Amino acid sequence: MIHKTEYGKIESYVTKDGSIIRELLHPSVHGNSNQSLAEATVPVGGKTLLHKHRITEEIYHVTEGRGIMTLGSEEFRVKKGDSICISPGTPHRIQNIGNTSLKILCCCAPVYSHEDTELLE
Repeated sequence: MIHKTEYGKIESYVTKDGSIIRELLHPSVHGNSNQSLAEATVPVGGKTLLHKHRITEEIYHVTEGRGIMTLGSEEFRVKKGDSICISPGTPHRIQNIGNTSLKILCCCAPVYSHEDTELLE
């Protein structure tokens, strides 16, 4: 197992909700067991699809850019340095409202999976 990652060597992919993801640490590759850590990128003018996770709790930490977070029935602005807790079953999406990419560290416990992602739009 690899216990260290190098950002430039991690290939990105698009998730079910439309965000561009780099899996920084994932059990299937790196040996961790109860959580995953990824960087999500939402391009200028982009947004993720409204979705929820049945069992996964997520923590978002904004590392670059500005956005509008939809969390259940709430909408609020987020910026670099902000963190958001997303409880299992809570509908959510994020929209980039800045003029640079919106980048977010996403910690998921248990680990992120497409099977646990339900699109709501």
